Formats: sequence, C-alpha cells, structure tokens
Amino acid sequence: MPNSTPIRFSPDLEDIQPGEQETIQSLNETFDTILEKTAGDYGHAVRSVHAKAHGILQGKLEVKDGLPPELAQGLFAHSGSYTVFMRLSTNAGDILPDAISLPRGLAMKVVGVDGERLPDAAGRTQDFVMVNGPVFQAKTAEKFLGSLKMLAKTTDRMEGTKTVLSSVLQTVNSALETVGLASSTVQSLGGAPNVDPLGETYFSVTPFRYGDYVAKFSLKPVSSSLTNRTGEIIDTSVSEDAIRETVQAEMQTISGEWEFQVQLCRDIEAQPIEDPTVEWDQGDAPFFTVATVTAAPQDSWSDETVRKVNEEMRFSVWTGLAAHQPLGNINRARKAPYEHSAKFREGFNRCPIHEPQ
Repeated sequence: MPNSTPIRFSPDLEDIQPGEQETIQSLNETFDTILEKTAGDYGHAVRSVHAKAHGILQGKLEVKDGLPPELAQGLFAHSGSYTVFMRLSTNAGDILPDAISLPRGLAMKVVGVDGERLPDAAGRTQDFVMVNGPVFQAKTAEKFLGSLKMLAKTTDRMEGTKTVLSSVLQTVNSALETVGLASSTVQSLGGAPNVDPLGETYFSVTPFRYGDYVAKFSLKPVSSSLTNRTGEIIDTSVSEDAIRETVQAEMQTISGEWEFQVQLCRDIEAQPIEDPTVEWDQGDAPFFTVATVTAAPQDSWSDETVRKVNEEMRFSVWTGLAAHQPLGNINRARKAPYEHSAKFREGFNRCPIHEPQ
C-alpha cells in the first residue's frame, strides 16, 4: 500500500454552494424536454441519458477475502458473492444510429446487499454507474446544464447532420490522441472512437464515500476474451445497431472477467471532491482490486433480459448503501433527475420499475 494515509470521510469534505437546488430544478425541466420529445416520437419512454443499450449481462461479483482494513469497507467489508446485472450503453438521450459515436457507459447493479441504506434507496441493491473515461466533461452541475440544454435542442433532430458531425469529431479526437490530448469535451459531443464496449475500462468519474474513507471506482477487463477487444473499432456502417449485434455475437461464446477497483483519496488538493474534471493521478492514488466480476456466455439481448433489466430497472448512484454515499456537486445534482426520469418512464410505459430481490 502507498505510504500516504487515505483521507477519512467527513461531511465537511463537501462544499455545498447556494443555488444548487435551482440548478437541479432546471435539470429536471431540461430532462423533461428530452423525455417528452423521445417518448412522443417512439411511443415509448426511454432514459433521458444513456437511452440506447448495447447489451445486458448477468454475472457474479465476488469480493476478495483478506482485504486490508482501508479497502475492507462498505459492500467490500467481507468476502462474498453477489449476482450482478450490467447494462452497456451510449450516453445520448435519444436512440441514435451507432455511426453517431459517443462515450460508452456501464451501469452495474449488485443484488442482495445488506446494510444501512442511502435516503430513499429502495431494495437491497448497490448501483455503480460508470463511463469509459476517467473524467467528467463539466466541473459543476450548472455547467453541465448548459451542455444539456444544447443537447435537448437537438434531440431527435438532424440525424444525418449528427452522423456527419460525429465523423468529423472522431477525426479531431484521433488527432488529439496522437499527441496525448484526447478531449472529453470532443468525445461527449460525438467524437468518441466507436470501440467495442466489452474491451473498455469504466470509471465512476465522481467520488463516493468508501466507508471510513473516500474513493473513486473502476471496472477493468482482465480476461483475454475482453482485453483482446480493447481498442477494437466496430464497423457501424453495416447496421444502426452494429454495436449491440457485435456484443450479442461475442457474448454467445466468451466468458468475461473484470476487476472492480478502488482508488482512495489521499490528498484533498490533488484529488478534489468537487471537481470531477480533475483526474486523480494513479501514481499518487493507485487503484486496488477489491472484487472480481465474471459473466458466462449468454444472450446479451434476449427479450426476457431486455424486459427485466432495460425496462423494469433503473440505475442510480443514489441506490445503495450509506457507506457509499455519492459526493460532490455533480453527484448531488444526479439524485432528483434520476428519480424524475424513472418516474416518467414508469408512468408513460405503465411498467413498474423496481429493485430485484
């Protein structure tokens, strides 16, 4: 373990600013624009972000035995085995052709978790919501709101233009990557490379309470069946759902293994709580593996799985244990809009959303 002592959790670590509630209300209103537009067009309500899923996986999370005290916290305090559901997605709020390339998301729900719950967190589950990049594109919810309003104006409009723009932005981002300057902003606008989601490493981006400490999380592919696909570009010209079809074909025959990792905050200045645009340097705050996640060969887009997970479940950073409380402005602003989006889907689709037992 590193020599530096991890920062102990305290409510004082958060810096709650005036006006946050007004921003959250504006986020709800902007999400309503996206939700109502897409539901009207599709005749079916979809998520206001990460609307398009590329695959649903059922697997197992196994917490490692004998973790040192600073890693044996919350869900990971004791060894154990849990069923998990993983939803692979793209971050837009409308269902776009895969040629419009956007960052990937992976939401994971751990089932059968006991312990003190977060406020309003139903069931016995712990959710982890991650993307395939280590930083968020906006420092605060107020700045994110500005981007969201721009996206809301283009929801379900000018798909052809979006496809062309995405192609241009992919070229720009590739050029930036060659000089070590990949841009999360460019990627969020449609310049992300169209990589195979099974080979990606996913990050929580924002910090969370980790029992007595504070941490960020990641899910890293480790089996060769997954790492062989890292950076592999999917040809999205062949189908609007090429990514989903690729994942479905691959998961028919492979077994996947990931490591669930924890990055403890060790310096509040270098690893800030309130600014998710800052990457926590792994040299100063390394990741440590606390659990493994495995998924056997399966149909990643079966009707039953899609109904059970894509339609009847919600994923939220605020669904889980008090020991893993979301921290920082962006996380505080996620609670109400996530609930708002789920209630809209539930009402419009007349399909109850619930936590699995």
